[in-house]
Amino acid sequence: MSAESNSASVREFRQVLLWPLRLMPVRGSEGQHAKPWQLLADMGEASPWREVVDEFTGDSGRFHERHYNEFVTFLPYVQRFLYGEGRSQKGGTAAGSPMRVFRRSDVSAVRAVLRPGAPPITLDIVHVDLYFFLDLDLVLLNVEVSARDLTLAQAQELLYRFGRGYPAGWDADGHAQHCLYSAEWLDATGQVLAESDANQRDVFMAHVSSRRAPRIAAHWAWLLEPLVSDHSERSGTLRYRQIEYYRMPQLAFLALDNPRALSRSDFIRLGLVTGAAASSDEASLPYAEEHLADFEKRYCYDRFWSNSGAAPNTRYLCSGHSLLVLGDANSPFYVCRDRGVLAQFRHQHFLLFLIAHFQKAALLMFSDRLAEALKDLDIADAGSVRRFKRTIRDSFAGFLRFTHRYWFHEVSEQAQVRALFHMCANHLGLDPLYTEVKERIAEMNQYLDADSLRRQANTVVRLTVVTIFGLIGTVTTGFLGMNLLAEAEAPMGRKLWIFVIVFVLTTTLTIYTMVKSKRLSDFLDVLSDERANAWQKFKALGLVWRRTGD
Repeated sequence: MSAESNSASVREFRQVLLWPLRLMPVRGSEGQHAKPWQLLADMGEASPWREVVDEFTGDSGRFHERHYNEFVTFLPYVQRFLYGEGRSQKGGTAAGSPMRVFRRSDVSAVRAVLRPGAPPITLDIVHVDLYFFLDLDLVLLNVEVSARDLTLAQAQELLYRFGRGYPAGWDADGHAQHCLYSAEWLDATGQVLAESDANQRDVFMAHVSSRRAPRIAAHWAWLLEPLVSDHSERSGTLRYRQIEYYRMPQLAFLALDNPRALSRSDFIRLGLVTGAAASSDEASLPYAEEHLADFEKRYCYDRFWSNSGAAPNTRYLCSGHSLLVLGDANSPFYVCRDRGVLAQFRHQHFLLFLIAHFQKAALLMFSDRLAEALKDLDIADAGSVRRFKRTIRDSFAGFLRFTHRYWFHEVSEQAQVRALFHMCANHLGLDPLYTEVKERIAEMNQYLDADSLRRQANTVVRLTVVTIFGLIGTVTTGFLGMNLLAEAEAPMGRKLWIFVIVFVLTTTLTIYTMVKSKRLSDFLDVLSDERANAWQKFKALGLVWRRTGD
């Protein structure tokens, strides 16, 4: 990984991780669904997270041109999602965004060791945020890091190894594979706040063996506190579960001395995030040529991959899991934080990537909720059936709110942003996933509607049977106002006893008729069938009192 082994050096490196997690529902003091960001804010000094007040406050010291460019990039309905409703000229209060952001400022850097024996690389922490969303039990962890003067191999390995929630396995020496050998969060003075435990194989294996769920690595678990893993033994109100792959989706910005010096193999390794090649095998492709034949068509956006323009030789690589932009470090526009490609990367590109992965995570969350509702359903338990119906109804209502508030096919009319969002959405398979979840929720809702109609129909049939047989007695006793017992002038006590006796007998007969209503209904069906003879109708009457096992 020496600088001599790479023809292009990375003068500026930025990596943005975006990890969607599912929040477990929390009930408030009155049984209502509590807002997770409100619970986090109410923790006060017990939590390192503080809500971020956006730049759209009229404070000219915080609102910059890059924020304006970010705002006007998106279509109006996306603006309402990202920034909330604006205040009208007639006055009134502005409605806030359905997206809430919390940030912690105690972490200043991360010290990473790529492999055993490799020198540590210190990455500056730009920010660490949590994104919450109204009406959705979902949170996105956002970590942005930066560094300067890296070799291309170091950049490739950081992209490949840094954003992993836990190790995928271990080698023969017990070293964690595919993730950083060591990672340490540092404060402003360089003191270690937390470090990874990926090399403790037995701890991870024991957790999976006993809990059937992965164990989040110690440094990521610490960073998310006071949020705690739902499968851990730790106590905490805000609990989360993994909802996607343990590799965190990521964006990357690379400013190189000479982007044209990169080989096709380098672009493939960057675009598909496969890590650096061995020093003796740099020119080889990471996968078979047949698999990579259409790489440029599927994963590359080359509108600015030319020697002309404000930022020449700029290339975008998008695989859904990652969105990477690389360009010439000598181009002032490319590295400009206010108006250039770097500003676009940190604002417009980040937000379109966030929207795409937020939509996917929300759809997966709805799918998980349906699966859990079916798993907990016991049709023999009335309470379980009621909880199942409530869960499905809540999911249906939540999905409608998601569709009308958060589901976008287009986020911008700017060609570049529009194309990159489509690439992300297509690689993530958002449209097929949306259709699948929508059909599943609709099928569940249709089942509940059909079950309700069936129950109502059964009730109507039973009431009809009771009415028919009760009609016989009503007409018989009420014919011409006939009274079988002339007790109109009897003492009040005698009339009361007669009323009680008749009431008990009538109630008993009605209940008995309800109990036999299904069989009586079958008898009435046979009785009304003109093709049935008298013997068949008489047999149908006898079946009313036949035992179930006979």
